[in-house]
Parts: sequence; structure tokens; C-alpha cells
Amino acid sequence: MQNAKHRAMTEEELVQGFDEALQGNQIYAYYQPLINHCTGRMVGAEALMRWQHPVYGPQAPSDFVPVLEKHDLIYRADLHMFECICRFQRSRLAAQFSTVPISANMSRNDIFCHDYVEQIERLRNHYEVPVNFLRIEITESSAIGGMELMCRVISQLHSLGYVVAMDDFGSGYSSLNILKDLNVDIIKLDMNFLNGDVGGRGGIILSSVSQMAKWLGTPLIAEGVETLEQANYMKSIGCFYIQGHLYAHAMPEEAFREKLKKTEHEPILPAMKLINAINAGNFWNPDSMETLIFSNFVGAALLFSYEEGKMELLRVNEKYIHEIGMNMTEKDLLGTDPWQVFDEVNRKIYESTIRRAIATGEEETCETWRNLHSQCCGDDRICVRSHLRVIGSAQNQYLLYVMVQNVTAEKNRFMSLFDSEKRFKFASEQANVYAWEYTIATKQMRPCFRCMRDLGLPPVLENYPEPVIEMGLFPPDYADLYRDWHRQIAAGVKKLEGIIPLTVGRIPFYVRYTTEFDENGKPLKAYGSATLVTQNECLLLRKS
Repeated sequence: MQNAKHRAMTEEELVQGFDEALQGNQIYAYYQPLINHCTGRMVGAEALMRWQHPVYGPQAPSDFVPVLEKHDLIYRADLHMFECICRFQRSRLAAQFSTVPISANMSRNDIFCHDYVEQIERLRNHYEVPVNFLRIEITESSAIGGMELMCRVISQLHSLGYVVAMDDFGSGYSSLNILKDLNVDIIKLDMNFLNGDVGGRGGIILSSVSQMAKWLGTPLIAEGVETLEQANYMKSIGCFYIQGHLYAHAMPEEAFREKLKKTEHEPILPAMKLINAINAGNFWNPDSMETLIFSNFVGAALLFSYEEGKMELLRVNEKYIHEIGMNMTEKDLLGTDPWQVFDEVNRKIYESTIRRAIATGEEETCETWRNLHSQCCGDDRICVRSHLRVIGSAQNQYLLYVMVQNVTAEKNRFMSLFDSEKRFKFASEQANVYAWEYTIATKQMRPCFRCMRDLGLPPVLENYPEPVIEMGLFPPDYADLYRDWHRQIAAGVKKLEGIIPLTVGRIPFYVRYTTEFDENGKPLKAYGSATLVTQNECLLLRKS
């Protein structure tokens, strides 16, 4: 029969029953986790106020919160919620269990009518909870009509070490203006923009907000995510942190304890430190040609900031991820130092191209080799052709738009053709000599046809020069000299030459090596030749 009485309480009943509700813990916290959609790990949680009346049953927050605000009772309810969080965190820490930061909501009434910050600090100190396990969430509507006071309160919270998040961003009418003035640490985005559809104008707005958050250096959390499609869309525009029914409904304390046990944790990473002001309005305008090209470009594209040698990736499109390969994710690319893939030579090439693009204001092109690493694919070396153009600037800070092509296969084909032509030319010029090619890293020697025909050498000799020394092609008293030549070649000597007696007959040959280097200056191959010399030629060479 008791269930028959479950109903929404009247305003009078809510006000009259408030004190009893606080004392009897009828008002308590439910916890909703925040999840990194890329890793599945928990990065935090939000404490949500619930009211369970013993007779009338659960009361909807949308019913009782406005009543508490109207009668100046929300302040006490918010402090009660903060104490619930502190008590929960103290129990976790005392038992040496891992936990995550939990957010408490701060209402407009809390700061305009009461000393909320001083009160929560007393509670935090009483329960001895480190400030990094607590966060404060404000709504954008809280600042309307009192921006100066709100700024002071946020500054006060920062001075005490609190992280401050703006909740329900985008639900009000002056979001951008408020965000411009409030120095919040995290933005929680209202997913009502999507209204169940990841396309259309709502998707364009969300993408723009995500980019704006990056420029502000502020992590972004998507709040109210209900479907995998929504979560994947948010990840595609650079928002990895998710709160909503897709991962977990708000849950009672015991259920949240179990969730903490079963889910790995990680911190919310600070956003990239980007430039504070930049004239790139055309790019950020969702209707501009620049944004259209980036979002729907038939090839690969990226956006990065550059300032006095420092480069930071801001955004890559899906085609760029596929073009680079290595099964790397957008987060893998955005979360690393872009310069680490370049060696010194190729970094100079790329940076000089950036400087030319800055100086000319025109599109500049370069080709650079990059050393990539991914956990699943290991190491690879690729050649990338980049077309760079500056699209915004602020003092010494520049925003560059880049279109790229992976031209590794093209370069490898060219190098193979180049090597073949070079070997053919070498053989043509030295028709009366023995010739061979030596690969330094593998110590493989590939002899010419005359070497194989006259000396009985196989097409490939491993661990060169030991096989020919063992065959007696080089006399024992010259073997160490010839070994030393190969050590010098590996060390980077450009050319070696001299007269060496070969075969058991000690026939004099003029032996010469020329070393080839890769684009990094590392010795790659050496080309050897041996020319029979007469006695008179030997005398002339020795005299010279």
C-alpha cells in the first residue's frame, strides 16, 4: 500500500521536509563516471543530488532543485553533497583503495548569497581529502548578472588548488561571451546540440566548439552521450572524454564502488598549450571554404601551430591517419611531439619550408623522410610530400594548414631505378675491370658477371670480405688491410684505393672503393672495382 503514495511532493512538503531529509540522509549522492572513450578508463565522476522520501518515494531533481533555490535552501543541500563526496573519498583513501576526482555542483545561490568556498574548504580539511580528488562544477547561467563575482570565486578556487569545470556549456544564450571571461579548467559540453543526430548544423557547432576548446587549452567532456555513434563522432573531432548513459547511468554509492574496482583509471590530460589569439576566422567559420576542404578533402590534411621552433599538431583528418598508416589513432598523433619523427637533416628541411611559407604567404612544398613507431606495427620509415600554407598569425605564432601525400613507394621506385642506372653506368665505364656492390649494414657483396665467371663467386656473398679471404683471393698478408678497409667504409670514409696483389699468383690489381651515403649522411653502400695493372703502371703509381 505504501507504493500507492509515491508521488511528486508539493512545494510546501519539500520545504517543510528539507531539514529532516538532510538529517536522515534522504538527500544523498549518486555518481556518474566520466570515461575516456579511446581507452575505456575512468577519468572522474560527477556527484548528482538525489532525494528519496520514505513515504513519497524518489523526487525528481527537476522538481525539488528549483524549490530549494527559490527558498534559499540549495546552499545547504550543496554543502551536504560536498560532504558526502568528502566522506566517500576519505573512506577510499583510508582503505588505500584507488579513486578518481569527483565533481560537486556549485549553484548561483551558493556564491551570490553565501560563503560557499570557505565552507567547502572547512569540510575538505575536516575530512583530510587532497584537493586533487575534488572538482567544482559551475553552470554558465550562474555567471549571468554577476560576472565579476564569479571570476573572483573561480580565482579563489584556483588559489586553493581546485579544478573548475563549466557544466552544460551551450545550453544558455551567451555561452561564448561567458567562456571568454571565465577562466575554467574543463568544459562540459551539452550534447543536446546533436538531438540524436551526429550530422547537420549541430555536428558543425560541436566540431567548432571542440576546436575552440583546444585553442583555449581546455579539456572537453561530452555530457549526455547515449549512443556509440555519438561517442565516435565526438572522438573524431577531438573530444575523447564521455559522460552519459552509453557507459553508465548515475548510480548509488555501492554500485560506484564496484565500478571503481572493475574499471581502470587515468587522469584527464591537460589540453595542449596553444596560442591565445590568432586571426584564423575563415578556418573556424563552419561555412568557410577552408573548413569545408578540411572536413571533406579528398586527400590527407592537418593543422598545426608553430612558434619559434615549437610545433604542435592541432587537428588531423581521417584521410591523414590512413595516409600515414601504422594503425595509429588520432590521439596517438595529437598526443606526441611532431618533431620526434624527424632526424636532424629532415627537420631542417621541414622547418625551412615552414619559414618560407611564413615569409612568402604562399604555398610551399617539401619532401621529408620520417621515422614512425606504433605499438602494433613497430618501426617504419616513410617519405611525405607536404604542401604548407599559413592561414593565421599572431605576433610570432602561426597557424599552418598542410596537405600531405605518402610518397614512400614513389621514392623507393625512383631510388631503385637510380641505383640500377648507376650500376649500369659504372659497369659500362669499367668494362675491363672486376666490379662489385657491397651493402654495409648487411655485409652482403654482389659481384659482377665477370667475377662470377672468372673467379667462381656466387651471386651473393655473406659476411664479406671473409669468404674471399678464405678462398685465397686475398693473400694472408693483405687480409687484415682489406678487413680494415671495410671498417673504414662502415665508419664513413668516402673513398679508398690502392694496389693489392690478388690470388696465389699475387697478381697486382688496382683496387678502388667509392661509398654511397643515404639522405642522413649514413654510409649505405660501397662500390668496388679491381683493375689489372702492368708492372710499369705499378711503378708509376708508386712514384706518384
